[in-house]
Amino acid sequence: MRSVDELVADGVSGRRVLLRADLNVPLDKATREITDDGRIKASLPTISALRDAGARVVVAAHLGRPKGEPDPQFSLAPVAARLAELLGTPVPLAADVAGPDATARAAALADGEVLMLENVRFEAAETSKDDAARGELADRLAGLAELYVDDAFGAVHRKHASVFDVAERLPHAAGRLVARELEVLDRLTENPERPYVVVLGGSKVSDKLAVIEALLPKVDTLLVGGGMCFTFLAAHGHGVGGSLLEADQVDTCRRLLAEAGDRLVLPVDVVCAPEFSADVETTVVPVAEIPDGQLGLDVGPRTVELFAGKLAGARTVFWNGPMGVFELAPFTAGTRGVAQAVADVDGLSVVGGGDSAAAVRQLGLDESAYGHISTGGGASLEHLEGRELPGLAVLAN
Repeated sequence: MRSVDELVADGVSGRRVLLRADLNVPLDKATREITDDGRIKASLPTISALRDAGARVVVAAHLGRPKGEPDPQFSLAPVAARLAELLGTPVPLAADVAGPDATARAAALADGEVLMLENVRFEAAETSKDDAARGELADRLAGLAELYVDDAFGAVHRKHASVFDVAERLPHAAGRLVARELEVLDRLTENPERPYVVVLGGSKVSDKLAVIEALLPKVDTLLVGGGMCFTFLAAHGHGVGGSLLEADQVDTCRRLLAEAGDRLVLPVDVVCAPEFSADVETTVVPVAEIPDGQLGLDVGPRTVELFAGKLAGARTVFWNGPMGVFELAPFTAGTRGVAQAVADVDGLSVVGGGDSAAAVRQLGLDESAYGHISTGGGASLEHLEGRELPGLAVLAN
C-alpha cells in the first residue's frame, strides 16, 4: 500500500489531489455548531503534507445520513469553516459534489489551496449497491483530480464511490491517518504484548458477536459492560428486569461463556433506574438482584473496581463501547471509571473509535493519556474481526 509520503516524494506540486477524509463530526441540532472536531484535527497531517508539497487539494467527505439528495441540515459548510480555521487558510465549499461548480472551482485551484466538495452522500450513487451507478459518480469525482488519497479510515469498510471506485480510477495512496490506524490495529492482532485485555461495551451483543468470536482466542481477558452485558447475564441465569435483552442471543452468549471460562468477565453490580432521564432516582444493585421494572443503565462501582483491577497489569488494551448511557449524568460513572483505568495502563491503550472516543472527549478526559484514539469504530472492529475492508483492499492494488 503506497503512502501519501511516497506520493509527495514523487512530486505533487501543481497537481490536483482528491482527498477522501472522514469529517463526519457531531453537530448541535439547534445551532449547527460542531461539538467535537476530533476528526477534523485528525485529517490535518495529511492535508498539510499535501499543501506544503504544493498540491491542489480537493477534499471529499460525508456528514450524517442524508437521503441521497441535497439537505441543508447535512451541509459541510460548518466543517469547511472549521477546517479553514485550523489550517489558517480559506477552504471554500463547492455548491455540489462533482457537478459544474465543483469542476470549475477545482480547475481554478492554485498550488497549496484547498477546496471542499459538498457532502458526497447528497448523491444517491455514493452508497449505491449498483456498480454502474457508483461508477458514474466515481468518473465525475476522478475527473476533478489527477491523484487520489484515502485518509478516511472511518469509511474504509464501505464499498462507496468515493472510497472504493475512485481509487480504481486514479493513482492512489493511503493518508497518514489510515497508515497510523493500521499500524496500531496490526499490533493488536499480530503479536500483542501481554497481558492483553479487551473491554467491550455498547448496546447490543449482536453488533459485537463477530469481534468477540475473533478476539476470544487471542486475549487474556475480555471485560463486557454496557447494554450488551445483560444478555450475557441472562445466559448466566440472572433476571435483568427491564434492561436491554436480546433473547435470541442468550444461547450464543451461554456458549461463549462456556468456551471462555474465567477469561470473560461480566459486571458484578449495575446502576438501575425506572427510566432513562437526567433527574431520575437511581439505585445500585448486585447483578443477581435487578428488580422487575428497573433498567440497568450503567455498571456499578464494584464493577469499575473489578475491571480496573483486571486492567492494572495489562500491557495491551483495546476498548470499544461505553459501559452505560454516559450521555446523562446519573450514568456516567461507569464509563468514566473504566476509561480512566484504560488511560492508566502502562502499555499500549487503544480507544476503538465511535462512542468510546466521544465519551473520552465528552467526559473531559485527557486524550494524550491514551496510546491511540481511533476515528473509525466500525472499521476498527471489522479489521480486528479479520474481514477484508473494501477501501483498504483497493488501496493495496
